[in-house]
Amino acid sequence: MSGEEQTVDWSVLPYEEGPLYIAKTEKGLCYVGSPGQTYQELSTWIQKRFPKAKLAENEEALRPYIQELQDYLKGTRQTFSFPADVKGTSFQEEIWAALKQIPYGTTCSYSDIAQIIERPTAVRAVGTAIGANPVLITVPCHRVIGKNGAITGYRGGTEMKHYLLQLEAANRGND
Repeated sequence: MSGEEQTVDWSVLPYEEGPLYIAKTEKGLCYVGSPGQTYQELSTWIQKRFPKAKLAENEEALRPYIQELQDYLKGTRQTFSFPADVKGTSFQEEIWAALKQIPYGTTCSYSDIAQIIERPTAVRAVGTAIGANPVLITVPCHRVIGKNGAITGYRGGTEMKHYLLQLEAANRGND
């Protein structure tokens, strides 16, 4: 969280299940929303993370982010080049860093993530930290599934999680 006044730019990423609000600070992408989300939900989230921020609709500022996300959703991009500005607890940030290590087109379980961070008994805490991920898709929390292979909770909804996993499976060799 920042104590200084700043502008957080936002725009909308077209997505077949409903537009996704995205936002960025001067440091990078700070938010990718869920299908069906409202502007009010975006505003509330931003105010919690950046209490002195002013939201400004700015498609031009978000254009490079939108382009890379659209390329990903078309199956023509597997990684992102833009910076992110994600803040959380040290534990959340450790989990989000671990998520970024999951290769495109593959999955792992919550307990796998707990093992990676060398806290094998922290599976529930891992799930909670994953659920707090502010930048869907770019920090690939959709790649985490139940130990039994079940598609489990996802802030973007299980339909979106299924879609992203199928997209990646179909395009795994296309880089």
